[in-house]
Amino acid sequence: MSSPWHDTAIRLFEEDPALGVTLLRDVLGITLKPGQRVVTDKTVFNTRPSKELVPDTVILVGSGGQLSHGIVVEAQREATERKRRQLPRYAAALRLQHECPVDVLVLCPDAATAEWYAKPIPTTVPGFTFLPRALHPRSVPAITDSEQAAASPSLAVLSVAYHGDDPAVARAFVDGMGKLGVERGLQYFEYGYRMSPEATCQLLEDLMSTAGAWPVYSPFAKKHFGEGRLEGRLEGRLDAEREAVLDVLVARDLAPSDGDRQRVLDCTDFDQLKAWLRKAVTVATVSDLFT
Repeated sequence: MSSPWHDTAIRLFEEDPALGVTLLRDVLGITLKPGQRVVTDKTVFNTRPSKELVPDTVILVGSGGQLSHGIVVEAQREATERKRRQLPRYAAALRLQHECPVDVLVLCPDAATAEWYAKPIPTTVPGFTFLPRALHPRSVPAITDSEQAAASPSLAVLSVAYHGDDPAVARAFVDGMGKLGVERGLQYFEYGYRMSPEATCQLLEDLMSTAGAWPVYSPFAKKHFGEGRLEGRLEGRLDAEREAVLDVLVARDLAPSDGDRQRVLDCTDFDQLKAWLRKAVTVATVSDLFT
């Protein structure tokens, strides 16, 4: 089931696919060719006559017929055997499509879940055991320098999500996002806030309540900082997401009923709209969107 943590984690890689390369190469020690073009790819694998496989995010390293690596990114909050069995299937499908080495990078909110996903996965192919690349929280650097946080905001989000109980990490994150300008800073602060545990969120709120330099877009911020301006910005983003969901359905000849359309237009949950938008690309009927 989709959640703010899951959707935010995936959004990081959709907006900054180079983060996948950074984590595999610099954090997990996987050899990748330097200087390659890095882009996201479609997230539907079809191995007909089998059913479609839909990973969270796909990143391609290289360009054209010279792809050097594929990365499947999965954000998993819980240890789920059904999802774990899908990981080698994702890798095999991407390998067949692009004929390049493939790794599956699994993000988890805590060490125990990461360790569970990091275990080798036996397959039905004799002699082949698949090894996921689960990102352990301790592998992510704890960024305590605001300049470094500003230079790598996506990595700073993961830093505060995993190490934000350290006041130095939380302070570097808040100060670093403040260096990005209001719009971009708001965006990444919200990402960090959504992916962090409750204790870290409280620390971030305490820091922001004394910072006074710029407002932030979070439940706390909407209550305490520039409420009118923030709500106006949020409503604009909500309108864009609502229109995108409806446009995708119409483009796929899945005309929503008046009731379906109104349900989308009445939605004020940004994460729900993002989830609907992702589903709108593959659902067979409009009713499937809401199940």
